[in-house]
Amino acid sequence: MSCNSAIFQGYLRTTAMSLRPTSLQLNNTPKTLLKLSFFSFLYTTQSPGSFRRLHLRRGLVTCSRSGAAAASSSRTLALDRRNILLPCLQQQQSFNYGSDAYRDVSSDDSDHEFGSPQSQMGASTIDNIDEWRWKFTMLLRNKDEQEIVSRERKDRRDFEQLSALATRMGLHSSRQYAKVVVFSKLQLPNYRSDLDDKRPQREVILPFGLQRDVDLHLKAYLSHKAMSNGSFSDKSLPRSSGGGRIAADEVPIEHQESFTQNSVVMERILRRRSLQLRNKQQEWQESPEGKKMLEFRRSLPAYKERDALLNAISQNQVVVVSGETGCGKTTQLPQYILESEIEAAHGASCNIICTQPRRISAMAVSERVAAERGEKLGESVGYKVRLEGMKGRNTRLLFCTTGILLRRLLVDRDLRGVSHVIVDEIHERGMNEDFLLIVLKDLLPRRPELRLILMSATLNAELFSSYYGGAPTIHIPGFTYPVRSHFLENILEMTGYRLTPYNQIDDYGQEKMWKMQKQAQYLKKKKSQLTSAVEDVLEIADFRGCSLRTRQSLSCWNPDSIGFNVIEHILCLIVKKERPGAVLVFMTGWDDINSLKDQLQAHPLLGDPSKVLLLACHGSMPSSEQRLIFEKPEDGVRKIVLATNMAETSITINDVVFVVDCGKAKETSYDALNNTPCLLPSWISKAAARQRRGRAGRVQPGECYHLYPKCVYDTFADYQLPELLRTPLQSLCLQIKSLELGGITEFLSRALQPPELLSVQNAVEYLKIIGALDENENLTVLGHNLSMLPVEPKLGKMLILGAIFSCLDPITTVVAGLSVRDPFLMPFDKKDLAESAKAQFSGQEYSDHIALIRAYEGWKEAEREQSGYEYCWKNFLSAQTLKAIDSLRKQFFYLLKATGLVDQNIENCNKWSHDEHLIQAVICAGLFPGICSVVNKEKSIALKTMEDGQVLLHLNSVNAGVPKIPYPWLVFNEKVKVNAVFLRDSTGVSDSVLLLFGGNISRSGLDLC
Repeated sequence: MSCNSAIFQGYLRTTAMSLRPTSLQLNNTPKTLLKLSFFSFLYTTQSPGSFRRLHLRRGLVTCSRSGAAAASSSRTLALDRRNILLPCLQQQQSFNYGSDAYRDVSSDDSDHEFGSPQSQMGASTIDNIDEWRWKFTMLLRNKDEQEIVSRERKDRRDFEQLSALATRMGLHSSRQYAKVVVFSKLQLPNYRSDLDDKRPQREVILPFGLQRDVDLHLKAYLSHKAMSNGSFSDKSLPRSSGGGRIAADEVPIEHQESFTQNSVVMERILRRRSLQLRNKQQEWQESPEGKKMLEFRRSLPAYKERDALLNAISQNQVVVVSGETGCGKTTQLPQYILESEIEAAHGASCNIICTQPRRISAMAVSERVAAERGEKLGESVGYKVRLEGMKGRNTRLLFCTTGILLRRLLVDRDLRGVSHVIVDEIHERGMNEDFLLIVLKDLLPRRPELRLILMSATLNAELFSSYYGGAPTIHIPGFTYPVRSHFLENILEMTGYRLTPYNQIDDYGQEKMWKMQKQAQYLKKKKSQLTSAVEDVLEIADFRGCSLRTRQSLSCWNPDSIGFNVIEHILCLIVKKERPGAVLVFMTGWDDINSLKDQLQAHPLLGDPSKVLLLACHGSMPSSEQRLIFEKPEDGVRKIVLATNMAETSITINDVVFVVDCGKAKETSYDALNNTPCLLPSWISKAAARQRRGRAGRVQPGECYHLYPKCVYDTFADYQLPELLRTPLQSLCLQIKSLELGGITEFLSRALQPPELLSVQNAVEYLKIIGALDENENLTVLGHNLSMLPVEPKLGKMLILGAIFSCLDPITTVVAGLSVRDPFLMPFDKKDLAESAKAQFSGQEYSDHIALIRAYEGWKEAEREQSGYEYCWKNFLSAQTLKAIDSLRKQFFYLLKATGLVDQNIENCNKWSHDEHLIQAVICAGLFPGICSVVNKEKSIALKTMEDGQVLLHLNSVNAGVPKIPYPWLVFNEKVKVNAVFLRDSTGVSDSVLLLFGGNISRSGLDLC
């Protein structure tokens, strides 16, 4: 593999490239273009011809060389889904790759930004209203036409009146794009690159020597029939889990032992093992400890339904069970099945898999069940989660994440040897859970003896029952002590706390929001999603039963604020005055948890460890730290747990008496029309609010403090929107193809609630662009390999290319860092120092990813010198996150070895690991088509993507704090829409890197078939 890296070293570091202005006329595109990706280089055996043309088609990077100007080796850089040129630089500083010249194709001299309002148009006249009425009528009658586009100044001036007319006549959408107005039958996106008049064009002139080297190297590659070490093949990887140890999340579960040699011998072995299991179970149940445990278990509400549950499962292939939190369904139902099978001497043939949506719940429940059976974890009860597991030869009940079961289906589509599948917490409607429901529905006819049990903590069981043809439902009534709910108006009345516009500023959030709003000041100001959702109800709410002081406080309540100061005030009152019991505080995400924890630790009472034990609970925390939340504190110490919504149902903290509910959860929503994810706090559902309240009544009567008015609660949706309907679907579509489940669109149409067709189309198009699917939606060689890696497709591609180009070590750091949270901390009171520390790691590379690599390598060196924590403190880094990255790196390497993507000698994978130009190129190849153009203006930097137009850099990026970026392009990991579209984790790349590593190369005049 190392030869691949050597071949590309020359032109990655070239300084000979020049750019010159040319005429605006583009060469005619050849009729025959053959897309030739990097993976085509690696697997194609035909010899290449010379480059004729390089274009960007549908997000693909390509080159162009005119036949008339072949000697100049000119190349045109473009990007478009509709053959539209990508906005580029107006000015660029000299850097390693040379200098640039630009030409603006806009015919207008206006200074208006694209998308800005036209402020000086004058008054409307609409003297051609009849003409427009006729145009709209013809458009509605013509089935082949979808829209009318006008560039007339007068029509822009009269846009509001014309838009109203179009709406009255039945057109779906009207929008003004700078100097263009559009009236359409379909919904229009926020940005149209084809209507952007400020679209500059430039030609990239590659020197003849560099052009010749590229052609020679491509010819050498294409002459190879296969990779030198045979790590890749043109077929899918072997569908077997026995080829190596794969210790990562979603790793296939080991197959049950095969006893096919002799049915008589098999029967005897099973019989002997079953008797051993029965004897051991009876011994435990008859022991004093076992009797005491059985007495406790019989006190749970689930025990009353034990016989009904077992009878329903034995007579039906699918059973839906609903039960309130604390009824015992998660810990008891799997045990009832296992105990019943063992008592009937069928224990050895019983194999139960119980899925959980989160790793912490799989681990906690398995530990609890093992303890109730008087066993050590890993005997008859085990678990399997990302990075770790505890499963023995005799394990008959396995708790695992949903992804683990999906990965088993990759190698065992019929789940051979599995007798029962229990899918817990289906009410959360996670993407993996909804996907699993479709797969299992297709599997059941092939496995009539398989039993499927669906468990939900809410009362929407009928939805799942009807999906499985009217499967029987059983409800387990829960027992909880009464819980008093205190909404915001009640809290203000009880405590006397007074809200002002100033004491609702969250230490973590307000400065960031202020800076983002300042950065996006040219955009039209919009109300937040949280405020818009409750604005109307707040206007009509009069709170007549409240005092004047409370009504004044409520009048300035900010729905966008989480309420750090209110939470602090409530916690102080609980610690000082309330009865013993733990406090559970529901926050929106890890950033909020950390920021509130910092604020509380600085408080004289709440930060006193002799009086308060302050803990955090988040899914990405190490399991050793997660376990602390279940332990009881010392006498006289109040336990306070700051948690995300994972504490609603997935885990149970038994000593909680008080709950503080902020009413929000940070969720990703997906705008399919604009192909943009939005990560914003949103209001929770009524079902979630009930779950949070119920956590306070486990051991005694409890109290729940809702940090929002009752009238706002009344506007909440009954249930949360399924994840399948609000997130991008790339990974899911890849799984569908890897499991050979047929057409993607047809398969997803069978979901409990199918996703929007445009969301599916966007995901399929993305997989085609990165080379995971061919034009017929079949898996490519790259796609097969990506399906074996439990990461996003773009990160999996980056890992594979890191192995190919022998720079695996730094690339695994990047992929691990992007798979967990950001290790760079930004304390509120030391933000400038933290930003400076991160900028030093980046140096002159203009790359968040290079900064991550250098920070991690520095930490590893400090760890070897026993000074890791000092290093983290000095450089504003999270030691916990760096440890998680370190662990993930090891897992990625084991996984790549097990799947045959790298050999045993790690040195062969890292020959070029210190070449940062190559590292940037591999990062570019992985993150493409996530690219934006850079225009260095006199006092600012303008960024544009093809889908969004103007975008901004996230404040935590090293590139957000620089006056100029001496690169024409940035590649980025993700974009998130808040008030504007922000790019996270970016790296600057040159023209040559983007041309050679960004997407596919199309060439004409060749017959490589």
